[in-house]
Amino acid sequence: MANQKAGRNKTIDTSLNEGAPYLARCIRMDGPLENLDGVLDKTILGDTFEVCPLLPSGSVDLIVADPPYNKRKSFNGRVFARKKASDYEIYTRRWLSAVKPLLKDNGSLYVCCDWESSLIVGSVMNELFCVRNRITWQREKGRGAQANWKNGMEDIWFATNGDDYTFHLDAVKLRKKVNAPYRVDGKPKDWEMTRDGNYRDTCPSNFWDDITVPFWSMAENTAHPTQKPEKLVAKMILASSSEGDVVLDPFLGSGTTSVVAKKLLRRFMGIEIDPQYCVWAERRLAMADENSEIQGYRDGVFWERNSLPEQKAGR
Repeated sequence: MANQKAGRNKTIDTSLNEGAPYLARCIRMDGPLENLDGVLDKTILGDTFEVCPLLPSGSVDLIVADPPYNKRKSFNGRVFARKKASDYEIYTRRWLSAVKPLLKDNGSLYVCCDWESSLIVGSVMNELFCVRNRITWQREKGRGAQANWKNGMEDIWFATNGDDYTFHLDAVKLRKKVNAPYRVDGKPKDWEMTRDGNYRDTCPSNFWDDITVPFWSMAENTAHPTQKPEKLVAKMILASSSEGDVVLDPFLGSGTTSVVAKKLLRRFMGIEIDPQYCVWAERRLAMADENSEIQGYRDGVFWERNSLPEQKAGR
């Protein structure tokens, strides 16, 4: 007898059989395209190394990529084996070289990685792009180690194609609670009173400690083993693209980048090799038609983790 989910378990794990209508929405590419008309706002079922050469050059404003980290991992039975550092460097250079021609001259790129693969990813990106920053974000989850420190952080490298690029600072400010409000002439100084308390909107740094990793009672959660939070991706998309811009994810997984791009009124393309993950991505895109909220993002700002009632409830 199949296991029954708990009532509040919202994890998306639709099977291939049940998800046939979602898979039917995906497209396969069989030749080069002159423009993006047939692939915009679509999930492309295929290998990113085969698909990218078929897409038109200079057609993408922003790339958000979460490639396999250099460790053994099974993705629905498709195993990515840990490689020697030199081989992972070759792999990284290969996929970055595949996506680079697609990026506009003023485009930006974000690449997710762990602390170990970060050493390689950052070096290769510095060869091909203008590296602007290394972002480190704090995970709530992680296994302890017997003879080492628990890995509680991951990196994101931020780079651009050139010196002319988009960065919307006001779109990614962080709202922090003010515990000792300072006043001048009885009026708030650099903070404001709201219905939820006293807060200050601060400029974002390259350390993000306000991210909640998806878990079973969150609507965005899927059974994908390395799913990234919508809030995490929203920061990159809001900062480095504008409404109507084209966002590409060459390793789409369960669809987070496409879903967030849709919620934030961007155009999108996602490339994913596994049909099961394509099903989950398309189901989430359909769900976004009914609910465009992003956990932890409200009133045009990002809120500190667990600072809102709905965040504490995991809604």
